[in-house]
Amino acid sequence: MNTPSRVAATLSLAVLFGGGGYWAGTNNLASMVGLNLVEAALATPAASGRVSTGAIVYYRHPDGRPQFSAAPKNTDDGRPFVAVDASEEVSFDDKAKAPATSTKTADAGTAGETGKGRILYYRNPMGLPDTSKVAKKDSMGMDYIPVYEGEQSDASTVKVSLGKLQRTGVKTATAEMASISRKVEVPGTVTLDERLVSVISMRADSFVDDVANVTTGDHIGKGEKLFRFYSREIATAASEYAAGRDSSRGSDDAGSALRLKNLGVPQDVIDDIARTRQVPTSMAYTAPRDGVVLERMATTGMMAKPGDTLFRIADTSDMWAIADVPEYDLASVKIGGKADVTVRSLPGRTFSGTVDLIYPEVDMQTRTTKVRVELPNPDGVLLSNMYADVEIEAGAPMPVVAVPNGAIVDTGDRQVVFIDKGDGRFEPKDVKLGVRGDDRTEIRQGIAAGDKVVISANFLLDAESNLNAALSAMTPEEAKP
Repeated sequence: MNTPSRVAATLSLAVLFGGGGYWAGTNNLASMVGLNLVEAALATPAASGRVSTGAIVYYRHPDGRPQFSAAPKNTDDGRPFVAVDASEEVSFDDKAKAPATSTKTADAGTAGETGKGRILYYRNPMGLPDTSKVAKKDSMGMDYIPVYEGEQSDASTVKVSLGKLQRTGVKTATAEMASISRKVEVPGTVTLDERLVSVISMRADSFVDDVANVTTGDHIGKGEKLFRFYSREIATAASEYAAGRDSSRGSDDAGSALRLKNLGVPQDVIDDIARTRQVPTSMAYTAPRDGVVLERMATTGMMAKPGDTLFRIADTSDMWAIADVPEYDLASVKIGGKADVTVRSLPGRTFSGTVDLIYPEVDMQTRTTKVRVELPNPDGVLLSNMYADVEIEAGAPMPVVAVPNGAIVDTGDRQVVFIDKGDGRFEPKDVKLGVRGDDRTEIRQGIAAGDKVVISANFLLDAESNLNAALSAMTPEEAKP
């Protein structure tokens, strides 16, 4: 084929392909076969029409190969890698479906997304005294906790999530009206009842003629003879009394009888003189009560001066137990309270008595106060100066507002009880304590019956409450990181 023929053929083919392309474009033939020849030919980053936003995340190969770089670099043939920004980054999280938001960090003072009010600052999630004006994470990657404006009105109130409540073991109980009782266990000593001890002595010069066959430690009954005596002064008064009875002078009889009584003459001797109208040579002195002879000083033929002790007799049907109660337990011990006494030399036996007296003195060295317990001793087995263990019933017999002992957080300066307000909120209440029992403590002021109080893990709530109070007391300048 010659040259003009080849040129004509080439022009014919060009017209044919151009007309066919125009027809295919007008009839959307490329869409029908699933090809996008134009976009494939013109696909470049600049021609995509997208606006890059956000920081550059990484760099990819310009041909779409699985080659990436954190820093700018070139391919082997010298072409640069394509930068991929934050808006182009592929994410499979739900957050990727959300519209892009501003990457500006929320400062303290903006409104919270939860509608809780304006955020004042962020505090350390571990409870450390560290705050921040902006949201951030601690060294362990935990988010700082926002503190909202509404929470500042009651900074001491502690809020705990339900899951955390179960993990920390917080338990509650109800304050109720109850009688509080406990036992104060202290050492003691058995002693004689001072009111049941009699001292036998003469009120005038006397001679002891005869002494009964009784010795120290013997039991003696009321009215039994102790000794016989002669006193000139008593004999003179008795003669006047007998003579007055003979002349029937009533007024003189009364005066003479009173004089004999003032001289210590027993009433039965006065009655014998009145009946017989005779004065005996020697008079008998009888025991004024039943009891045990504690001391015998009388001997036959002795001269007894006024006031000389001849016998000491004690009634042991009732005894005392003197207990040494520590000073901090005195508020719990009340007069009339029940007490149980056990004696070491009488194992297996318990003597019941009542508190009769709390001595008005505290020992300077032992810081204890003596408490007197009255004990019946009908069989006389309790002896003076025996060692004893005393258990005194202490507490409040009338119903009072009481909580379990574990509900009280005692810091030394103050006593606090946490009230369960519901929904994980706990409010500390300062209380005034009363009697402390074995398992309950009286609350005199601070809470009422029916309040739910925390009885377990409340020391954790106390630490959180103190932290909240400390943070709330900080000024805005102090709260800055």
